[in-house]
Amino acid sequence: MKSTEFCSRLNLQVPIIQAPMAGVSTPAMAASVSTSGGLGSLGVGAATVDGARAMIQEAQSLTDGFINANVFCHRPARADEGLDAAWLERLEVEFASFDATPPPSLSEIYDIFVGNKEMTAMLLETRPGVISFHFGLPTPEQISAFKSQGTYLIASATNLDEARLAESAGMDAIVAQGWEAGGHRGCFDENAPDDRHGTIALTRILVRESKLPVIAAGGIMDGAGVRAALSLGAAAVQLGTAFVACEESSANEAYRKALLGDPAKHTVMTRVISGRPARCLQNRFTRWGQDVSDADVPDYPRTYDAGKSLNSAASAKGEGGYGAQWAGQGAPLARSLPAHELMSALKAELAESSM
Repeated sequence: MKSTEFCSRLNLQVPIIQAPMAGVSTPAMAASVSTSGGLGSLGVGAATVDGARAMIQEAQSLTDGFINANVFCHRPARADEGLDAAWLERLEVEFASFDATPPPSLSEIYDIFVGNKEMTAMLLETRPGVISFHFGLPTPEQISAFKSQGTYLIASATNLDEARLAESAGMDAIVAQGWEAGGHRGCFDENAPDDRHGTIALTRILVRESKLPVIAAGGIMDGAGVRAALSLGAAAVQLGTAFVACEESSANEAYRKALLGDPAKHTVMTRVISGRPARCLQNRFTRWGQDVSDADVPDYPRTYDAGKSLNSAASAKGEGGYGAQWAGQGAPLARSLPAHELMSALKAELAESSM
């Protein structure tokens, strides 16, 4: 029943959400998924206000369905000159191998959504229909403004405590992000102990303990996985890695090749790319960082400033192994299809697994 109610509320044909994936999702991808009966998403947390507006409006021009706009609610980064300098010095050898040098300093390259009046006003103006939050929650004033418009609000949670905070804050649904999931952990405090709940366990815990619809996320790649999550009591599922190789994705060729090749068999949780724990395909950057202590890594997104610079330098020399090649543990099941064809396949597999 929860799945039926969730789909009815968002006018979905199938309880499938394409994960926001900032830097990978595109208006064409989100619109294709929404037109195909799922919920397409855009990761606008790394975008400027004008850039986010353009993405949302483009997607809306391509579909009559809702669009999920995802924003980042991380805590402000702590600027630590000594830590930053030591990090840049540590990276010098990697940069030098590509005839480049690290940036002279690190910057907080992304704006925080919490209390961000300009981004809030833009979302109230564009009305994507669904807004989701990662790394935490916005202010009560922001939540009240969105709910007054009837916007459906979703927050990621990696444990029961975070889910309870989301419920008490007024969220309409919770993404149960399992340890298997690709990309950044949605933990509210990245420095707190992480119980590393898998998708199955976390989904069951939240279904039992929360009154809100639970959206299972992590390791789900096909219709059988969707059915399994629904059988656990999830109202819907969120798939990210499954859509990375779609033709509408903005993933570069190195990322696609790795996802569809042998590297897909090995994913690791790492902080060295961005400063927050995130699951990535094993590549040259993650291997370099496997022995780096978390305490030596600057805060997110300051670390990301250096990581992006290193990736640019390496890519200019034809080396694609320093990118943020986010992927979940289901990566070996990835398929290269247009988004609408992937959605058709997921629907058929879901129907077959239900027989």
